[in-house]
Amino acid sequence: MTDPSITDPSIAATNGTLMDLFALPPLAFLLDLTTQGLLALTDALTPLAGGLAAALAVVAVTLVVRLILIPVGISQARAEQTRARLAPRLRVLQERWRKNPERLQRETMQVYRDENTSPAAGCLPLLAQAPIVGILYAVFLHPTVGGHANTLLTHDLLGVPLGRSLIGALTSGTMDATTLAVFAGIVVVIAGVAELTRRLLRPATDPSGPAWMTGMVGVLQFTTAVVALFVPLAAALYLTLTTVWTLGQRLLLRRRYPLPA
Repeated sequence: MTDPSITDPSIAATNGTLMDLFALPPLAFLLDLTTQGLLALTDALTPLAGGLAAALAVVAVTLVVRLILIPVGISQARAEQTRARLAPRLRVLQERWRKNPERLQRETMQVYRDENTSPAAGCLPLLAQAPIVGILYAVFLHPTVGGHANTLLTHDLLGVPLGRSLIGALTSGTMDATTLAVFAGIVVVIAGVAELTRRLLRPATDPSGPAWMTGMVGVLQFTTAVVALFVPLAAALYLTLTTVWTLGQRLLLRRRYPLPA
């Protein structure tokens, strides 16, 4: 059974009431289609994987999503390389025009135009992947889909239901040693990958941006571990695989698109 404390970020407040965005017909159809696809994959894997079939289905779908989003990663790596290459020029502009913000903005944008890019070049690929990631998370976060129970979340991993979250287990009184151990392992992996990312991949910073952004980037790398405590196990599995995949992909792309020394 799923924990009653599971919350769904797709639910928005409208005129003082709660509205599930995935109740809208087009989104509801996509949600149901994706859920049925995962259940069909679970059934196909059951003869080979037994009780681990649903968890393996989540793993398989996560890997497919990451493969589809490889072009997004490449775009981000190129944007990061461009930002690092332009950083010295932007730093000179900032020193020259620090007392004239309007002139600084114009000169900064001219630098980006000369390079046929923009400060938002690295953000646009992130927006492009949002629909794919959003629908997958919605499957993991909806206890009911199409008016019936989301049976995917009733499957388990090592005895922990895929619909259970660590915080949900604490608040609903369903916490046990297995749940704690599984989520502890997930948090350790995500935090470990975040630390490796911090050490191995220094971010390309834009000197024209606020100074606090550099520190914020380092902190955000660890927020995924915190998020994993609040989301159902299926979503936590997705987060874990995504962070590991992203580190490996970024290391490979950094070799292809190295930052200036």
